[in-house]
Amino acid sequence: MAEKKWMPRWFYQLASPRWCYEITGKLLPIFAIAAVATLLVGTVWALAFAPADYQQGNSFRIIYIHVPASILAQSCYMMMAVAGAIGLIWKMKVADMVAKACAPIGATIAILSLATGAIWGKPTWGSWWVWDARLTSMLILLFLYLGIIALNSAIENAQTAAQSTAVLALVGLVNIPIIKYSVDWWNTLHQPATFTLTERPAMPSEMWVPLLVMVIGFYCFFAVAMMLRLRNEIIQRERRSSWVRDLITG
Repeated sequence: MAEKKWMPRWFYQLASPRWCYEITGKLLPIFAIAAVATLLVGTVWALAFAPADYQQGNSFRIIYIHVPASILAQSCYMMMAVAGAIGLIWKMKVADMVAKACAPIGATIAILSLATGAIWGKPTWGSWWVWDARLTSMLILLFLYLGIIALNSAIENAQTAAQSTAVLALVGLVNIPIIKYSVDWWNTLHQPATFTLTERPAMPSEMWVPLLVMVIGFYCFFAVAMMLRLRNEIIQRERRSSWVRDLITG
């Protein structure tokens, strides 16, 4: 009983597929508008108004896609692992659904991060790919995403699949600090972090403000994509529930 008093009400509401379906339906338009607005403003600002880099010229503008994608790929993985842990500990079906919904999105974003990094690396380093610590650890992150997706597909029982993928996701968390601190722990070609919580950005505000807008836009886009996949997963798993039948029949 003490645990129930300690836990906030919204935590138990999250355990309800119906409540999650309804609340995500209300949040979707808000995040969709925010995603379109921030990505549009950030893209125009980055391409048309941000000054060119004094060393890399206009080729540096790939960071307005590469950096948000790299940050989001890591955040999505952490969210997937946390959702998996909640599913393991509290047996929350919705948490398992969130973890499953995150995996394909995270894999796509990781591919975007690696692709834009290669495009950026060609004029900067003279090569599409180098076995740099940051690049290699990001590639491992992609493999973790793909492994989780494959494991989900290979196991027919939803509960067993959720437990197995949650364990894999939690083990893979060790790769996240390696990605973040690889440029500090080893001599790498990759430049240091663009954003840190303890230091001012090295670039002028005309360059980092649109980058921040793009990061926010990517997170809003992720929220939209995740909620759409989550709602689809809820309908599939709860299709025998009366509220889903009522929803389908109108």
